[in-house]
Amino acid sequence: MTSNLHSVTFDANDAERLAQFWAALLGWDSVPDDDGFQLVPTDGTAYRVSFYPSQEQKTGPNQTHFDLTSATPDEQQQTVAKALELGATHLDVGQTPEEGHIVLADPEGNEFCVIPAGNNFLADTAFIGAINCDGTQAVGYFWSEALGWPLVWDQDEETAIQAPEGGSKMSWGGPPVNPKTGKNRIHLEIAPPVGTDQDAEVERLIALGAKHIDIGQGDDVSWVVMADPDGNEFCVLSPR
Repeated sequence: MTSNLHSVTFDANDAERLAQFWAALLGWDSVPDDDGFQLVPTDGTAYRVSFYPSQEQKTGPNQTHFDLTSATPDEQQQTVAKALELGATHLDVGQTPEEGHIVLADPEGNEFCVIPAGNNFLADTAFIGAINCDGTQAVGYFWSEALGWPLVWDQDEETAIQAPEGGSKMSWGGPPVNPKTGKNRIHLEIAPPVGTDQDAEVERLIALGAKHIDIGQGDDVSWVVMADPDGNEFCVLSPR
């Protein structure tokens, strides 16, 4: 049994505003969900992107960001122009012009990259070509087992996985790994399939190297908060 990636979830100071930005940029539908918002994909992507309110302010670079793909040079510029019009800003993280990718920040400072056309690594992916993470080789192996996504890259301590049916990749850049600065603003929500047991899945994840953590969620929630081997928070939802 493996879990499915249900959502990439953002902590947001203004969840509605951030959901509107990403819905417009991705072309996905925004749906209210309890006190937050979920973006439902319109391009066949298997997971959602969610936004929930948080009073915590962003400190330091995120451990996770999106790499958006481009089919042509014009399309890369169009994506950048659209993002800027929606409220993004250019960001300098030390990239060089020769690298070709354009680094931006969304209205709350969350980093993302617009990748140029012709990138072979992302050639068989979706518009969100990669969920790009700062992390170790060990955590790449963990998530491969947790989700049942095979390794599609494993070299020089850099790893990447992709679902058997394709779509976005998930990648980890290897050392040096930037230190965490508090709770991650972007985390994964995974869910075992219907008809399976949430507790059994939690035990399986613990055996793979995860652990329970307390972020103040209380005892009456339906999800289980855990941390992967690098200490990144994630949630195990009820089967769905």
